[in-house]
Amino acid sequence: MTSPDRAVTLRIGGMTCASCVRRVERALNRVEGVDEASVNFASATARVSLGEGIGADDLVQAVERAGYDAAELDASADTTDEDARARLAALIAGGVLAVPVIIASMAMDIAGLALFGSEQVTGWLLLSGAAIVQGLLGWRFYRASWPALRALTPNMDVLVALGTTVAFVFSAWVVLFDRSESMFFDVSAAVLLFVSLGRFFEDRARASAGGAIRALLGLTAKSVNVLRGENEEAVPVEAVAVGDVFRVRPGERVALDGVIRAGRSALDESLLTGESMPVERGPGEAVVGGALNQQGVLEVEATAVGEDTVLQRMAALVAEAQGSRAPVERVVDAVAAVFVPIVLVLALGTFLGWGFLDDSFVRAMVFSVAVLVIACPCALGLATPTAIIAGTGMGAERGILIRNAEALEMAARIDAVVLDKTGTLTEGRPELVEVAPAEGVGEEEVLALAAAVETLSEHPLSAAVVEAAEARGVVAGTAEGFEALPGAGLTAEVGGRTVLIGTRRLFEEQGVTLDGAEATLARLEGEGRTVALVAVDGAYAGTLAFADPLKANAARAVATLRSLGVRTIMATGDNERSAIAAAAALGIDEVHAGLRPEEKLALVRDLQGEGLRVAVAGDGINDAAALAQADVSIAMSTGADAAIEASDVTLLHGDVAKMAEAILLSRATLRTIRQNLGWAFGYNVIAIPIAMAGLLNPIVAGGAMALSSVSVMANSLRLRTQRRRIVEASGNDYEGPRERFTSMNRGPLLALASMVVVLLAPFVAFTGIDRSWWG
Repeated sequence: MTSPDRAVTLRIGGMTCASCVRRVERALNRVEGVDEASVNFASATARVSLGEGIGADDLVQAVERAGYDAAELDASADTTDEDARARLAALIAGGVLAVPVIIASMAMDIAGLALFGSEQVTGWLLLSGAAIVQGLLGWRFYRASWPALRALTPNMDVLVALGTTVAFVFSAWVVLFDRSESMFFDVSAAVLLFVSLGRFFEDRARASAGGAIRALLGLTAKSVNVLRGENEEAVPVEAVAVGDVFRVRPGERVALDGVIRAGRSALDESLLTGESMPVERGPGEAVVGGALNQQGVLEVEATAVGEDTVLQRMAALVAEAQGSRAPVERVVDAVAAVFVPIVLVLALGTFLGWGFLDDSFVRAMVFSVAVLVIACPCALGLATPTAIIAGTGMGAERGILIRNAEALEMAARIDAVVLDKTGTLTEGRPELVEVAPAEGVGEEEVLALAAAVETLSEHPLSAAVVEAAEARGVVAGTAEGFEALPGAGLTAEVGGRTVLIGTRRLFEEQGVTLDGAEATLARLEGEGRTVALVAVDGAYAGTLAFADPLKANAARAVATLRSLGVRTIMATGDNERSAIAAAAALGIDEVHAGLRPEEKLALVRDLQGEGLRVAVAGDGINDAAALAQADVSIAMSTGADAAIEASDVTLLHGDVAKMAEAILLSRATLRTIRQNLGWAFGYNVIAIPIAMAGLLNPIVAGGAMALSSVSVMANSLRLRTQRRRIVEASGNDYEGPRERFTSMNRGPLLALASMVVVLLAPFVAFTGIDRSWWG
């Protein structure tokens, strides 16, 4: 029995176009107990949210009944590799046979040259070779076409299978019955070869685009040196439990999340966060699995294992983002539902129209085959998910975790960013710098009472009070009846006395007068200090003043956001003087100080009411309501907390400068999606009428169709070549190599283009002998 809201990821085999995505989604959503199913064509995966009483086996059966292969993601890895090797072997064998068939058929049909002796012998040899090619390269299309036809939902496989079969069967009829008409074995063989090559390069490009997940999981250590008393034992990482202490030597990767118990070293976390500079870590500090130990020997106590580690959560988040679907895909879904049926109708119309108008059903057949082959629904299906995979993968490499495609699309359209102050714009490590007691009250007394209450709170200011008390040797009492007042303060009983700690506004509401404290407050707030007031039994007892320095790159981050046309707004619970001073130093557009959580929420709603798309950046605690209301929620994470799962965008290491980079990356990804969709739609709108007009040879159509799909993949991968420009435009330093249009990007295009040229060279030569073949 599975639990509600459980998510299962399936590897789907056999999808070839956007129509296939719709069929698989429909099959999964019809399974009783499925809450929602989302299929990603580019990654060939389906993410399914399950309810009670449903398991992965039921989903696999539903997909298989729809005519596709399916397996749970982990279980399918080996099978997928075997299938890929089998397809590659078939492609090589089919290609070796297809090339001579194409050349010999062109020579015979176009120029009347029988390359194998007599025309009859050449015809029989062509029939034999083309039949083998039809089996080796065409079986995938026949296998996928049958369930699609049975379900009355034809897909791209139907178009390819139908077009090549018509050309092959007609040519076989000419040979078997010794007819005088032209043969078109070159059409069937060339189309199958081009389309199969296109599929092969698509698969390679998919693997390249999804490399971020493999890079993350590649950081996982396979074994760990666990300390058992005085001995050290190497055990598999799966055998380590929370609380075990393991040793990490220089040059080794930290196997699991943990806390350093002994040793000090510089850790390289660049593959996790995108930061090139090593980070110093010592006893008591947290470390993240996957970090590379550069210097000293560390002894680390494991705090998270298995799927609970940051590395595994990051990989799961990237996988979820890459498998999600963007709102812009709704247009593709609507077109995919009718694309193939419309193409079939147009091909039939082309055949009948040319057959009756030109009085030549052979030529009509050739033109209708061109219509079937030139249509490319798979370019439509690849346009959006390939860009999303490339964009989210590049973000993960830079320490920017984007939760899903919807967040990616919305981040590109952000008009305003609401910024929390503490922990977002400041270091988030406040230090108690002054205790200003009221007249007649001792400084240590105020600190002892405050520390007793603050010990029970997790707020950064509370930690600063407790640390200051310990450093000064002040003994805190025991607090009872503790209560946190969100966005306002704390209260508890200490030694029979009621202690209240909080903001000026809280004291006003509680009726506590600030006798003689105004001058002190004005001085401290004017210095940009964050202040907390202390009252004992309803009487003002003193003021605590904290310093929390602004992040070194915060001003640059704000300036970059403003240069992007994003309105910057500070929303903080801190006092107005301190907030205004910080905002002035950073160049923030407007300030809202002294806000409680519900008032931050109201601010976000007001901005949205103005028609703005609003992002909120905060720590995910006091800002929870505002983050939930935001169009995009941005969490500042150290890489070791629950913020990774709680937000739309997570910036590792709390780097506020990455905010502008995330927006620029989202804009570049959305721009790539639009380019892909424009090309995919434009290609079909222009190419299909040309084929219907009889101006396109089926061989050229097959090559063009394969190139159209691969070009979409290459354009998406081109995002990686923009990495340096995006990073530098966001105001950050780029220290990696200059990206170029790599062989992975240009390879498929060059290979297919070269194949088209090689195979069309004899075609051009032979049409020079007899150009009437073009009609």
